[in-house]
Amino acid sequence: MSRKMFVGLILIFIFLSVVAFINAMPQHKNARIDRALKPYMPFTLQKRLGGLTIVNTKTGKKEEPRTDDVYKRLDQLQQQWGKKHLMVKNNILSVVNDKNQTIKKIQIKTKKEMKFIHHFFKI
Repeated sequence: MSRKMFVGLILIFIFLSVVAFINAMPQHKNARIDRALKPYMPFTLQKRLGGLTIVNTKTGKKEEPRTDDVYKRLDQLQQQWGKKHLMVKNNILSVVNDKNQTIKKIQIKTKKEMKFIHHFFKI
């Protein structure tokens, strides 16, 4: 194999690795809002031999997505949960339970937080 071909293959592998890494990254989240909502979201990650498992702590249901899709799937589940359990009114983010009773109110302090809520949870 010629030296140019070898260097070309190395560059292709590096490029493909970077693309795969970028595709596997989860969406950016607002740290304060995410930290405030974590105790109410019913999803946790568990390590397993082949990667990570997403566990719904309410139902016990486990999902084992491909390793490169774990964080994207977790984002999807959190977004579905947010559409059902989050409401915004007058810069207050309310977390509601399955019976639509408010269990937590979080003050939205900045426009970035509001933008994150509307963009990520689509509410």
